[in-house]
Formats: sequence, structure tokens, C-alpha cells
Amino acid sequence: MADVSMVKGNARFSIAGLLPNLFQPALIVALFLFFGVLQPNVFTWGNVSNLAIQSSYLTVFALAQTFVVIVRGFDLSLGTTVSLISVGASMVMVWVAAATGSDLVALSAGIAAGIAIGLLVGTINGFVVAAWQLNPFIVTLATLNICMGFATTISGGFQIFNVPNILNDVFYKASVLGIPAPVAACIVLLAVSHLVLTRLRLGRALFLIGSNPRAAVIAGLPMKKYTLLAYVLCSGIVALGALLLTARTGSGEPNLGGNLMLESIAAAVMGGASLRGGKGNVASPIFGALVITVLSNGMNLVRIDGYIQQIILGMVITATVALQALSEGKRAAK
Repeated sequence: MADVSMVKGNARFSIAGLLPNLFQPALIVALFLFFGVLQPNVFTWGNVSNLAIQSSYLTVFALAQTFVVIVRGFDLSLGTTVSLISVGASMVMVWVAAATGSDLVALSAGIAAGIAIGLLVGTINGFVVAAWQLNPFIVTLATLNICMGFATTISGGFQIFNVPNILNDVFYKASVLGIPAPVAACIVLLAVSHLVLTRLRLGRALFLIGSNPRAAVIAGLPMKKYTLLAYVLCSGIVALGALLLTARTGSGEPNLGGNLMLESIAAAVMGGASLRGGKGNVASPIFGALVITVLSNGMNLVRIDGYIQQIILGMVITATVALQALSEGKRAAK
């Protein structure tokens, strides 16, 4: 049995661990203050609440990417998986609601269907990457197209309407101790993921595989098994995020994934996860998602043209990722 206890807390949430990532919190504060000076509405409680809700969705998807980034992978199929889950779960809910007359049963069936679709996609991605030793870029790019094709085909390219209102009521309008449902769900996922990455053997194994694959082999770790689990966890979290997004829109959307693939990878890496593997924690998706959300929100409020927003967002993402790569290169050279 392999001993992975030697792998310490790359994911541990400590002050020492956060010091290298102080650039991200500083950037978030700077962006918030900058746009607040230009547009005072940025400082209103309504906008702050909106920022929390909007960033919670991206945080969930960036968290999903973090699991595969730790093992030197990524999931390009994330966005279209979201679309497929949205369409598939919505169709199941509409059909079950009509057949049983029970919205609660329909909701349960829809959740089960969404999670099943997510886990299936993750299992396929993980198996092909781990067992066949194929590049995750090629594998997940192929899955991206497969999921997009299924989402468009089964929906006919149209939205799925008549989704039971209970989905919107429970996963969007509801609150837990005054915390909006999307934010509460995000907090729970972050807490569980933190425990997985810092307290369980699985988490320590993922860090060892990502940071030093050769050492993992020598230690006797079942690398294929843990790599597969990383992709399954990724898509499982994606499924929950897709259900949250579907609840917000109130319908199944064949294009719901949008730019989530790029934004989720960018948020994970901007927050401190490394594409070289072996580095990341639950703070990574939080910081990265907040940078992107605060920047997008501020540009919307000061009415910057949408195309210009894409250029600016791309430049900021490129700059922060380049700075991280430069920093990692300097540390590796020492």
C-alpha cells in the first residue's frame, strides 16, 4: 500500500500558504475600488449581493477544474457538459412532472439525471486519459464536441420550457440563514472539497501525482485510479453547478455552457492553481472567480462595450497567468 502521507498541504488553508497568492486579493480590492470611483453603484448592497451570487457559479466550475489541474490536466468539455446536463435534466423533469403530477418527484429525477450525466462524462474523460494515456487536451476536446452534439440534438437546438418551478424556488430563490442558495451551495462544495484535498488519502495522492509522477509510481500509487477519480470529481461538481445555472434560467439551455470552459480554467489558474500540476486549493477558484466577476461587473456598470470587455478580460487573464508562470519559473530556478 502506497504511503502518501508525505504530501503536505498544498491545499491547506493557512496564512503561510496564502502569502504567495496575495496578488489576487489585492487585485480584487483594486478593481472593486477603481470601478466604485467611476460608478458609485458598485458599492451598493444590491451590487455586492449580485457579485457574490455571480461569482459563486464561476467558483463552482473553477473548483471542478482545480481537481484535474492538480493532476496536470484540464477539462475542455466543461462548458458543453453543462449544456448537456441542463437539457437532459430539464427534459427528465418535464416528462416526470407530466407523468406523475408531482414536482418534487420530478425535481428528484432531474437532479439524479443531471448528476448521472456528469459522472458519465467524467468517467469517460478520466478512463481515456488514465487508461489510454492520451493527452487530456485531445480527449476533452473530443468530449466537448460529443456533448455539444448531444445537447443540440436531443433539444432540437431549442430551450426546454415548462421546467417545474420548484427547481427555481429551491436552487435559486431560496436562502439558508439569509445566504442565497447558489452561494450556500458553493460554500458547501468548497468545504467538502477542502476536506477531500487536505484530509483524505485521495487528496494527498492527487498532489503527489501532479507534483512528481515518478515519485508516485515509485511509491506504488495506483495513478490510473486516482487520475480517473479526479475527472469524475470534476464532472460531478460540474453537474451540481449546471443544475444551479439551470435553476437560475428556469429552462434547459443547449448553449448554457457558453464561455465557462475558458473562464473556469482561467479562474483556477489565476487563483493560484498551476497547470504544471501539484498545486491548488479551495482558495484558488474563489480568488480567480472573484477577479473575473468583479472585472466583468465593473465594466458592465461603467458601460464598456461588450467586445472591448472581451479584449480587456483576455488581457487581464493573460497577464496574471504569465505572472504566475514567471513566478513559478523563478522559484524552480532557485
